[in-house]
Amino acid sequence: MTSYTKIPDDQQPVITVNPAFKISKIEDNTYGGFTEHMGRCIYGGLYDPGNPLSDENGFRKDVIEALKELNSPVVRYPGGNFCATYHWLDGVGPKEKRPKRPELAWLGVETNQFGTDEFMQWCKTVGSEPYIALNMGTGTLDEALAWLEYCNGTKDTYYANMRRQNGHEEPYNVKYWALGNEIWGPWQVEQMTKEDYAKKAFQWAKALKLLDPSIELILCGKEGKDDWDYYVLKECITNHTETLGNGGGTLIDMHSIHRYTSSNDHLENVTGPRAAERSIQLTGAMIDLVHIINKIPPTVKKQKICFDEWNVWDPTRAIGSEGAEEKYTLSDALAVAVWLNVFIRQSRYIGMANIAQSVNVISPLMTSKDGILKQTTWWPWLLFCRHMRGSALAVHLQSGEYEGATKPYWIRGKIETPWLDVSAAVNDEGVVSLVVVNIHDSRSFDAKLEGIPQGASVDVYTVTGDRLDCTNTAEKTEVGVQESKWEASGSYEFPRASMTMLRWKP
Repeated sequence: MTSYTKIPDDQQPVITVNPAFKISKIEDNTYGGFTEHMGRCIYGGLYDPGNPLSDENGFRKDVIEALKELNSPVVRYPGGNFCATYHWLDGVGPKEKRPKRPELAWLGVETNQFGTDEFMQWCKTVGSEPYIALNMGTGTLDEALAWLEYCNGTKDTYYANMRRQNGHEEPYNVKYWALGNEIWGPWQVEQMTKEDYAKKAFQWAKALKLLDPSIELILCGKEGKDDWDYYVLKECITNHTETLGNGGGTLIDMHSIHRYTSSNDHLENVTGPRAAERSIQLTGAMIDLVHIINKIPPTVKKQKICFDEWNVWDPTRAIGSEGAEEKYTLSDALAVAVWLNVFIRQSRYIGMANIAQSVNVISPLMTSKDGILKQTTWWPWLLFCRHMRGSALAVHLQSGEYEGATKPYWIRGKIETPWLDVSAAVNDEGVVSLVVVNIHDSRSFDAKLEGIPQGASVDVYTVTGDRLDCTNTAEKTEVGVQESKWEASGSYEFPRASMTMLRWKP
């Protein structure tokens, strides 16, 4: 949470942080990944058999090592839009018997050489939990129950035994399951109205939790500001003693929302993530309202938000059916840093977030047959994954504000867009991390810092570059992390177009 006071641009900004003012836990699942059968995310990204850089399972070792740096606790699979026509049985068993299928989301051919068992093995290797999105398009409830049984079954039953016959004696214990993906969208196979979806999702949730009460179910929302979100929350979050027993509770554990931001105009680009911040606040309020209207007892755990697709993406620049391989700039890196500040500030609402996607497809990490490229957006992502853990801190910011056009337009008047975008966290060892993104394209700001002890030894991590449009290539890294030390002296100059992370122990 950052409180904000607008001041004239010619006055000195002030940032006040106190490590004792913890406001909410930052869920580790905030730093989740996402892998979809789209473009080169799976084939040529995670899975590249025959490449000298791959291991005996066909998994790219350089990708695994890079993703291990992030300590990403959860990865979503197999989509995305792809899941609406995906039949999981096509992707298990002997590979030579797996069918090739037309793929309707991205208009390709799915070979099914990488499926459930391969993904589970890959997650184990990377050190992440799997999060599965169910096919609520062409799929059936029977098929969903079978997939859950295959993954989590411990009894002498058909699909649990199929898993065992395929060489996996122990259950995978998949905790997170999504009730479809973007079912409201006209691009979806089996697009539904909110009324049809809510009815179907509620019935599926009952059956899935009867089979395995330990799982967490994620409801398909929209952008967190729509009547779709409110309607499906109201219809699906009820006190359901029939399935969950006399203790009661709700069938739904999280509500999914999605948003992508982008603009060729730098200031629109870096302020775009503030729309996601307002959507999070609105969704949190809707969940509160539904609990009141549906008379959910205060002892029942309240749903959090699963922001399971987010990133900077211009679909006209990186076309989905052509692989959606974005070439990211310094401006995009700063937008990603603002995105991540949003998740820290709104951590009270966030149960999970998943960058879309982990490899190659609108991703900070790109592969070639010879190695990997860490794009400009990798560096803020890495710094947050490493250091912004523990608890979010209350911060007060006094700063001037960007007052120009925004994308989407409705940001203006709904939420502030200060020149300095700020969040702070304290980890379990008591180390404080303060992130300041100076979105101004030409002006540095010397800000007064209140809360950092005078003379404290501060580790400084800076992400910036010579130009807003500079990129990283195999030949040249123009945007990375510059590390330095600073002896705290009351104020710090934040360079134009930069992300700065200051870390100290009080």
